[in-house]
Amino acid sequence: MLLIRGHGGGTALTGTLYERGERPPEFKGAPDEDAPYVWICDEFYEVESGGQTQVIDGRELQVAFESPMPRGFETRDQGVAAAEDHIRTQFARVGVPEKNVEIEMEKTQPGAR
Repeated sequence: MLLIRGHGGGTALTGTLYERGERPPEFKGAPDEDAPYVWICDEFYEVESGGQTQVIDGRELQVAFESPMPRGFETRDQGVAAAEDHIRTQFARVGVPEKNVEIEMEKTQPGAR
């Protein structure tokens, strides 16, 4: 599996791309088809009240989190491209410009700590 991590505004967001032959976690909302690549990552956005207080780009703001929405893909390249877009979108939702988001990938084994 690939851990795909975005850094921006003094914080980071990491999601997981499960690769061909690996079994992603099963939970409500997971893709029904046997997609060879599955991307899972949190989603968040700024709210006026509630949520959790976060400091991003030197600004204190309230952030709410949504349940991860798994997405299936036929190729690794499609999964990686969607992961990078997802991460940049999450940062944009809290005011971090796309150009300020750095993305890295780390290959790891399922169950590794």
